[in-house]
Amino acid sequence: MLATFLASTPLLAETWRLCGHANAAAQRSYAVNVVGPVAYVAFSGVQVVVACDYLVELESFGKGVFGSFPFHVEGKGTVMVHGGLLQLFLCFYEKQSFQQQMLAILNQSKSVVFTGHSLGGAIASLTTLWLLSYIQTISSTTSVFCITYGSPMLGNASFSQAVLQERWNGSFCHIVGQHDILPRLLFAPSSPFVPQLRAIFQFWHLSMTSSYFVKLASQLSDEEKGELLERVLSFVEARLKPTGDENECSSYWPFGSYVFCTEKGAVCLDNAVAIVKFLYLTMAGCSGNSCIEDHLKYEDYVGKICWEYLQKGSFLNRCFSESSNEAGIGLALQSSGISPQEPVYGTAMNCLATARQLGWRRNLNNAKMAVSLSKITPCRAELEWYKAFCDNSDDQLGYYDSFKRRGASKRDFKVNMNRIRLARFWDDLIDKLEKNQLTHDFHKRAKYVYASQFYKLLVEPLEIAEYYKTGMHIEKGHYIEHGREKRFKIFDKWWGERKVGDEENKPRSNYASLTQDSCFWARVEEGRYYIYRVVGETDLGTRLALLEKIEKFEEYASGMIERKEVSIDVLAKNSSYNLFREEWRGLKTQLQQMPPCIPGSQDGMVQ
Repeated sequence: MLATFLASTPLLAETWRLCGHANAAAQRSYAVNVVGPVAYVAFSGVQVVVACDYLVELESFGKGVFGSFPFHVEGKGTVMVHGGLLQLFLCFYEKQSFQQQMLAILNQSKSVVFTGHSLGGAIASLTTLWLLSYIQTISSTTSVFCITYGSPMLGNASFSQAVLQERWNGSFCHIVGQHDILPRLLFAPSSPFVPQLRAIFQFWHLSMTSSYFVKLASQLSDEEKGELLERVLSFVEARLKPTGDENECSSYWPFGSYVFCTEKGAVCLDNAVAIVKFLYLTMAGCSGNSCIEDHLKYEDYVGKICWEYLQKGSFLNRCFSESSNEAGIGLALQSSGISPQEPVYGTAMNCLATARQLGWRRNLNNAKMAVSLSKITPCRAELEWYKAFCDNSDDQLGYYDSFKRRGASKRDFKVNMNRIRLARFWDDLIDKLEKNQLTHDFHKRAKYVYASQFYKLLVEPLEIAEYYKTGMHIEKGHYIEHGREKRFKIFDKWWGERKVGDEENKPRSNYASLTQDSCFWARVEEGRYYIYRVVGETDLGTRLALLEKIEKFEEYASGMIERKEVSIDVLAKNSSYNLFREEWRGLKTQLQQMPPCIPGSQDGMVQ
């Protein structure tokens, strides 16, 4: 779908044309062109990069730049990017004029497309990442897309997984020439045995018309070019054979979608393993000269993609009657330039067939998740019944405190099992999302956005009750910072990114069925803990800080009650919140009876 979209729109032609303007300008420059509601920003490929080919932790250099973008991925490790490319981006970012212009473009356009050739593509990718992170903090509906040409690898497997987890994989499209060595170059470490090769690995100064990279590479003998190609291919091939003890934190890995271009057309893939396979297969039969020169042939490729799209439309329709699957794979292999006579043809066919099946599997998994959601609905309904039962109970404990003080009855056991079953369903859904087993827009579907929000408001109070009932706050610390499950943080993000209608801004006339802050009871537990701390605290500064936290929470809770954003269980006579209020009143009375020399009893802080 992405390949068809790109080939049938002026995106490729427009972005490549602007890349030419950017490359012709001064070093470290960029070109901007606004066409109706779409703004194009192209970064020059004429750049000087610090001579380093090693990965650095994104958090060390990019903290505060990339907002809430994760710096560590569970099971994958620390997010790392190429040190020189990150420094190059920061040279742009640290200029106030650059930030102001990018934010102005964001506010004035419905869509922003970043692009760049060679090193310019890497800067475009990092700028896109920054702007996507920024959009999360504001209520902007502007879409951001990135198209790169012959861009080098940028980060490790953790970086790739982090982009996937943020659901931004579809925002990046990398155009790669069939024999272009640069997108594959960083798979191989710097070469110590030939000075010219070491210079190629460690220093780039690239452009579309006059390339230092090509000039430097042209000085190599045919034997040295062959050695360079063989070395890179050997390391690309090695990435296809994980040994189990492979350190992915120190290895580059693709992210986003890749469009592999040849003179016969193009193949588009979005599965990282399939991309690495094609980085190897499409280059396996090339010569040392073509792997260097192909870096400057993207103008020809762009024109060819659009032409081949028009040519093959009628051919594809003829083949559908026999087998649309075989026709699609046949056309893709034809476009990739891999002929049936080549030894890698069978491997390439299996790779494309697997990649296509992954696409089908995502749609199938979507359907299965819908069925699974309907199956766990009774669990949710039983929890709703339990909440209504607690709210109307004579003990006046309310939903949260009833579960926290629960015994060993059959009803309490069943409620707890329903809590666990619901958590298992949502954890499974998130796991599939992070493994790219669901469609890219899955998290934006209203059914799951509203279902996850309802689940969070209904079940998280029970999770908090379980956390404090079992004493986990003593072992780990308070719930919000140390005990909150990842699923709830993800659902916060989904809910914050939804489109808000006018009806949601209207004031409430009745109390909410569920307290609108799912962490409300965790804040109550913290407030009661602060009161306990104040009573025994001898340090005046610490005591004043604790009193300030308690007052802030009281003001926050009073505001929620006034706006009727809480459920009636908050106001239950024996609820933890009412206990907090009684304890707070008692503490204020105690503080008012203290000698006048103690600040806080005279300045109105606790009045």
